Amino acid sequence: MAKITAAEVNKLRKATGAGMMDCKKALVETDGDFDKAIEVLRKKGQKVAAKRADRDSAEGAAIAKTNTENTKGVIISLNCETDFVAKNDDFVKLANDFADIALNYNSKEEFLKADYKGMNVEDKLTEQTGVIGEKIEIGAFKTLEAPFVGSYIHAGNKIAVITALSKNVEGAEEAAKNVSMQAAAMNPVALNEDGVDQSTIEKEIEIAKDQLRQEGKPEEMLDNIAKGKIKRFFKDNTLVNQAYIKDSKQSVSDYVKSVDSGLEVVGFKRVALGE
Repeated sequence: MAKITAAEVNKLRKATGAGMMDCKKALVETDGDFDKAIEVLRKKGQKVAAKRADRDSAEGAAIAKTNTENTKGVIISLNCETDFVAKNDDFVKLANDFADIALNYNSKEEFLKADYKGMNVEDKLTEQTGVIGEKIEIGAFKTLEAPFVGSYIHAGNKIAVITALSKNVEGAEEAAKNVSMQAAAMNPVALNEDGVDQSTIEKEIEIAKDQLRQEGKPEEMLDNIAKGKIKRFFKDNTLVNQAYIKDSKQSVSDYVKSVDSGLEVVGFKRVALGE
């Protein structure tokens, strides 16, 4: 039997993130073979993953990143079971590493097959499930491309937003961050009126009509009054029409135009853990 040194155990720990005792056991089991020891730890992860497949993974870290040209942004969430794990520095670092890789892909499926230090992302998730002892998975995966994309991550990595602007102009970075903060705080249902699906509109109209009937309004007046309430719904719930949180006298659209008269918000993506 090969003698397992502390240096070999430490090398395996750094490569996998597994605990010292787990690393030592894996090396003893494989007679000091480093690659086989990694495989042992990965199989342990598979067993843990199978046992915890039905667990809820509503905690984690939502990370937003943009490329160096600010023409593409991505949000991923690395999900886990407990807030204790979500706050762990190594877990947050892994989420950030994954987000850097995700910038190179346009779908979650492609990203999961991407290389991460000699294994694919999917296998790394399995490995970490064994290391941490919790269900670990990629939840959200959202991308945006535009002339300028900015981002914002709310404290604690609970909410992440990317915002797309129509032009790359002076002040675009601050504007995109401010609009992203708006979306994080106010949770709009869509960018503008056109982005609200018809079923949501119909539901809001029916709610408005029911309220009006309870107030005793005549049936023939309901349609016109409900239309007014829908306009209010759009103002309160679509990003560009919302009152800007840093200056409620102007809308988000007005704020962006104050940065540059031709500037527009052309898209946003928002991810909030647990929603």
